[in-house]
Amino acid sequence: MTLCPQTITRIAVVLAALLPASWACAQSNLPSQTQLINKHIQQGWIDYELKPSPASPDGKWCRRVYLDIIGRIPTPAELDAFLQDKGADKDHRLVNMLLHDDRYTEEYARNWATVWTNILIGQTGGNERNSLTSRPGMSKYLRDSFARNKPYNDMVFELVTATGSTKPGTENFNGATNFLAMKVNEDQATLATSSTSRIFMGLQVQCTQCHNHPFNQWKQQKFWEFNSFFRQTRALRRYAEGTRDVSHAELVDEDFAGEAGDPSKAIVFYELRNGVTRTAGPVFMDGTEVDVSGYVSDVNRREALGKMMIESEFMDKMIVNRMWAHFMGYAFTKPVDDLGPHNVASHPMLLEELGAEFRKASFDLKQLIQWIALSEPYRLSSQTTRSNASDDPQQGEPPKFTHFYLRQMSAEQLYQSLVSTNKASARGSYESQEAERNRWLQQFVTAFGTDEGDESTSFNGSIPQALMMFNGDLVRNSTTTDSGSFLGDLARENMKPGDKVHRLFLAGMGRRASRDELTIANKLLAARKGDQAAMLQDMWWAILNSNEFIINH
Repeated sequence: MTLCPQTITRIAVVLAALLPASWACAQSNLPSQTQLINKHIQQGWIDYELKPSPASPDGKWCRRVYLDIIGRIPTPAELDAFLQDKGADKDHRLVNMLLHDDRYTEEYARNWATVWTNILIGQTGGNERNSLTSRPGMSKYLRDSFARNKPYNDMVFELVTATGSTKPGTENFNGATNFLAMKVNEDQATLATSSTSRIFMGLQVQCTQCHNHPFNQWKQQKFWEFNSFFRQTRALRRYAEGTRDVSHAELVDEDFAGEAGDPSKAIVFYELRNGVTRTAGPVFMDGTEVDVSGYVSDVNRREALGKMMIESEFMDKMIVNRMWAHFMGYAFTKPVDDLGPHNVASHPMLLEELGAEFRKASFDLKQLIQWIALSEPYRLSSQTTRSNASDDPQQGEPPKFTHFYLRQMSAEQLYQSLVSTNKASARGSYESQEAERNRWLQQFVTAFGTDEGDESTSFNGSIPQALMMFNGDLVRNSTTTDSGSFLGDLARENMKPGDKVHRLFLAGMGRRASRDELTIANKLLAARKGDQAAMLQDMWWAILNSNEFIINH
């Protein structure tokens, strides 16, 4: 019997799904939302006649899950516990443990607070002299919110409507104010407008501030209508006693007279490219109009905006798209925060249905994380095959998720991973640890100087970064062989040298050492005249400075 290519592909996809029996058995107990993900992604493989890579080895998948959920690689003990677990549902239990076990609550909250602090105020936000933003205040609000697993819609509403002080320890402190504190005063709150729309709704409107854009359904009128919601808000500077140095800011809502000077009809003016002046009042993206009065007692425009935002399906799709990108390396759209009709998603039905499921689940972020982390595409190996090598988003193709896309650790993941290899580096109060971490991270930040204040962190191989990895304090502490350290304890264990080398590679890369790597270790041991601690120190330093260590694979 001769089979057509389409039939062969369908059979191949089915066969590829015939992973180890224990894993396949566990799939039947998956949440329905995870099965929904698998169904849509598998259909994409069939449509494009692609075969997925095999499942990732347990060690690498375990390393991946720790990095993405709590922001660091697993310790050797944590990795051993997972590898020795023979239960059919051990993937499910590991994800649940990282999400719900009290031992990981602090790390979970810190990881996601870091991710969202960078989204909301950037990697340099709050570090400028006389900044109105308090980075510790923003981080504290987010850390508390994630530790309590606050529903996402509540977080969005609070961030958009917050009033109070930005700085912890001051009267009326409300850390949520830090999202808008630096965005409402300058340039008629245009940055507050574009950031709120882009971050929470996936609508990029910054260009329409000045003119209509041919590929954007949002026109200039829409921008200024959305902008009108922020015109009652001011960030008041509070100074350190006896100085002109800004201590913090107080975000307040106050009556707005409008640009015509009539608070009962507080409208704003904007100018078309042809010089014609137009007016705008508060109108939501779906056309819902809000009372045009500028008196806060009549209508609090930000509260009205917050209520309409959390009812919008764009909020659901935007958070699903962002979380998908966090775990899978690529979002359904590129860029992640552009859901406009001009930018078609790679899997539009999955994005829409997963957004609807997230709303049904009461905006529970931990459930959303679980659905994605247990999905089949997230479980796949990062090794491509001849049958899916063409699935390469770096070449501009929409992602098909036939394999796990390699990506560098974030600077924050690298820091926490290095710290976790030596607990001595994490001593001191939480605040002092955060200050030390912030200083370390700043060397990776690149600011692009755009209107949106775009930034990125990267390991670009600069001389300072290379020196930091070669002999900086963190790496030096991680490679110490003092008593109580990872290497010191390993060197003293009653194990064969080869087994200790395997343990190093499992700890750093989630895999055992190769034959060549064992050969190098033996040569090093001979060169060190049998000193196992010195050999392990050399090998561990090389692992920490390898590309494989800083890659999430």
